[in-house]
Amino acid sequence: MGTVVSFVLRADGLSDGAVEEAVQVACATLHRADAVFSTFKPDSPVSRLRRGEMTEDEAPQEVRDVLALCRAARAMSGGWFDPWSMPGGVDPTGLVKGWAAARAADDLRAAGVCAAMVNAAGDLAAFGSPEGRGAWQAGIVDPRDPGSLAWIAEVGAAMATSGTGERGAHVIDPHSLVATGHVLSATVTGPDLALADALATAIAAGGREALDHVADLDGYEALCLDRSGEWTVTDGFATVLG
Repeated sequence: MGTVVSFVLRADGLSDGAVEEAVQVACATLHRADAVFSTFKPDSPVSRLRRGEMTEDEAPQEVRDVLALCRAARAMSGGWFDPWSMPGGVDPTGLVKGWAAARAADDLRAAGVCAAMVNAAGDLAAFGSPEGRGAWQAGIVDPRDPGSLAWIAEVGAAMATSGTGERGAHVIDPHSLVATGHVLSATVTGPDLALADALATAIAAGGREALDHVADLDGYEALCLDRSGEWTVTDGFATVLG
């Protein structure tokens, strides 16, 4: 997926060998997602789907599951997340990184890990709690000053961030098909990392209009930084510092 994924674990009662095996299974899940969904691998099912060499019904079950989530995210975001509008054909990568990280976290939980956070380039899947704390916490970098944190937020199950901080203006407006940069940073928390990932992408594309759609959703909260330097936070966004 062109990025680095890190793991923070609390595995009380598991042997070192069991922890290593759990991480290996989680990594295999991530590599499988890359092999299936990469738009840079010409033989991946998603690349073949984009070229019209495969129908959705002929695609692997993972692809069909992810596209179903993409349809849900498109409706939830008021159309600001729309993989079917992307140049070159359907492109679910705005959701699939979060989807893959959540599946890796599920692997760790199934192996008996009692608490973990999986960090896929700022898309965070978490369960349990770190030792000595009530909830996982994560910093949100100020893209205008990458060396500093603008917020520290509580992470229940999922937190995803999209914006211009590392890759510049790369999020495509699904209506104009032009890369937009009027939102510098967008973060969404909620119960499902795949959907949080897609909704953060939607806010990065649509700004305040997309954020208003997220604010109306049960269980999802958001904050964003626009180009004027103003932070907007929904009422239920759980912050420790900000």
